[in-house]
Amino acid sequence: IREMEVTLTFLGTGTSQGVPVIGCNCPVCKSNDPRDNRMRTSALIESESTRILIDCGPDFRQQILRQPFRKINGVLLTHIHYDHVGGIDDLRPFCRLGDVDIYANKDTVEGLHRTIPYCFEDHLYPGVPKLALHTITKHENIKIGDFKVTPVEVMHDKLPILGYRFGLLAYITDMKTINDDEIPYLEGIDTLVVNALRWEKPHHSHQLVKDAIEFSRRIGAKNTYLIHLTHDIGLHVEAEKKLPKGIHFAYDGLKIKAQI
Repeated sequence: IREMEVTLTFLGTGTSQGVPVIGCNCPVCKSNDPRDNRMRTSALIESESTRILIDCGPDFRQQILRQPFRKINGVLLTHIHYDHVGGIDDLRPFCRLGDVDIYANKDTVEGLHRTIPYCFEDHLYPGVPKLALHTITKHENIKIGDFKVTPVEVMHDKLPILGYRFGLLAYITDMKTINDDEIPYLEGIDTLVVNALRWEKPHHSHQLVKDAIEFSRRIGAKNTYLIHLTHDIGLHVEAEKKLPKGIHFAYDGLKIKAQI
């Protein structure tokens, strides 16, 4: 596939609770800066003819209403947790343009059969989304329109989940650790998107900001965008100044260009 420029849109950059957090009166949750409002983490990556959705959480309907309506050529799921799959039923309008192809690892595919079984019965209830599930494995390249996608495995605590490489761009969320044998599949990345829950107070299944910076430097990314952020990051306008050159806090609605 030829090298091309694509657009990545951050639909959501927040953690499982989102920001503002229900019942919280901290300055971030009360902020009027739209960059401090974070829906659950998800992204669109698009070329002129191909559109891929990464994760489809419970805020998907609200997120996609802000974008032009056009066919989704594939949905890449990282794992089965609700904040990453809770909006799949809201894909139904896109089924008017053809069945929606969903790509996920074995655990996630099996989980979807349990969480939304009505989407996969032999006789579908009228109106349910028509979804085509594809089980994928790490390192096995898949082709979606213009894109060659390489799944990479990372660990979400003890749960193996998938990140995705698109040429010179990689998208990883909910990572705590990564095995050394996965690193070669991320070498040569220009643009990295990766999770960074908060500054301090370690979490059993998520990286902190310092961990994300260290990981970015380990694989040699030129530009890194941090996602899956809590309100503990602080006000965007202040927090962004604390990051080293080439590292940025992503925010909902941010669009970046990347070569793949």
